[in-house]
Amino acid sequence: MFKIRLLVSALALTGSMSVVAAEALPTKAPAPADNPTTAEKVALGQMLYHDPRLSSSGTVSCASCHNTMLGGDDNRGGSVGVGGQIGGRSAPTVWNSAFNKVQFWDGRAASLEEQAAGPVTNPIEMGMKSWDDVVARLKKIEGYQKAFEKAFGKDSISKDTATKAIAAYERTLITPNSAYDKYVKGDKSAMTEQQVRGMNKAVELGCTSCHSGPAFNGPGTFQKFPVIDNGYFEAQYDFKKDKGLAEVTGKEEDENFWKVPTLRNVALTAPYFHNGKVKTLDKAVKLMAKLQLGKDLSDAEIADIVAFLDALTGEFPEQKMPRLPAYSGNTFN
Repeated sequence: MFKIRLLVSALALTGSMSVVAAEALPTKAPAPADNPTTAEKVALGQMLYHDPRLSSSGTVSCASCHNTMLGGDDNRGGSVGVGGQIGGRSAPTVWNSAFNKVQFWDGRAASLEEQAAGPVTNPIEMGMKSWDDVVARLKKIEGYQKAFEKAFGKDSISKDTATKAIAAYERTLITPNSAYDKYVKGDKSAMTEQQVRGMNKAVELGCTSCHSGPAFNGPGTFQKFPVIDNGYFEAQYDFKKDKGLAEVTGKEEDENFWKVPTLRNVALTAPYFHNGKVKTLDKAVKLMAKLQLGKDLSDAEIADIVAFLDALTGEFPEQKMPRLPAYSGNTFN
């Protein structure tokens, strides 16, 4: 289920082995062989993604925590689920999630399809008792019967088809043509001098040893955070309280290892880190340099790197809110 975890070499951590990912973001995400993307699946998936009736209270949808009208998250330290419950981790962005090798902060899902199944029955998030209950609810809605038939065939409503539809929609959530993308395609005026300085500084420091590739999220490996113990910052932010990958594997050697998150659109997804304890991007840059690389950056260097990260904000495809199928004359709650 998990990708092989590769430890970054000591040379990479000191910044002497870093290579910038000079690749533009693809405009289309690859789909697995058992779930080719179709317009019918995407339309169905968009409805399911935005439908709060997939939650026990009828108040929480996928979009509640992963808002496609914004940066693909909810800009909270902990997302709010059914009954006002607050989760312990900051919601990752859904934009460009198709390019993640694993899903969730702890990488416990190997695909978008697997990820889509989790929150619906999580007692803190959407709170449904089982996917059987979800399927029974969907089967009562005539509009969903027709939408599933168009996407998958007659009598096809199931957990498998629902999660495949949501994943198909999520694979359309791609933000290409950032200033950085235009720059690496040859338009050297697309980025400012400050942004170029920030990019070069990120390479020099070794940031791209982990945040590599066109999505700046690495090859699917996990990285320890924080690498360097710092009691002063730990007292403020509790970074090590959550054990990350070890919460899933139960292995001590996996403590505080995390999926490397994308830097795409990172300027829009505050607060930062797995627990959302850091409110500003400049502070996040300062902490990453200190806790991962052992570097103290000047205010000017931090400003340059933040400017570069701004250059990773892409163009967002227009999102039209779907009309959800009606359950006429009835309620589930």
